[in-house]
Amino acid sequence: MSKPKQGAGKARRSISQNRRARHDYEIVDTFEAGIELTGSEVKSLRAGQCTFNDSHAAIERGQAWLYNLYIAEYVFANQFNHDTVRRRRLLLHRHEIERLHGKLREQGLTLVPLELYFVGSWVKVSLGLAKGRKSHDKREAIKEREVKREIART
Repeated sequence: MSKPKQGAGKARRSISQNRRARHDYEIVDTFEAGIELTGSEVKSLRAGQCTFNDSHAAIERGQAWLYNLYIAEYVFANQFNHDTVRRRRLLLHRHEIERLHGKLREQGLTLVPLELYFVGSWVKVSLGLAKGRKSHDKREAIKEREVKREIART
């Protein structure tokens, strides 16, 4: 009999969402990845202190990395505090990394973080395989959203 998955049955608690990514990009596919953090970063995330300004993910030398994710310094960590905007390694299986790398190369897509959340005590990041939108596409998406709201109201 196989073991149950690590996060199976545990509550998912959202830390922060990247709303800008859903506005600027059309999300083609989503993935879940673990993220390698230090202790002070986890404590800062428990306080909800992070932003996604200009953050993105990339694959370099067979490893996935998350860039420009701002996690505020933990006030009580004194000299053992972390760098606020450092690159952080994403924890994915080798076959997932290879599949992502192939899609990023062939189709000209971008890998953007969509959400940070806790699954039990583990911090996870939801990644979106995204295609950039033009400004007229953004306006059309806003119009479609407004039409759906009007229909839902009536």
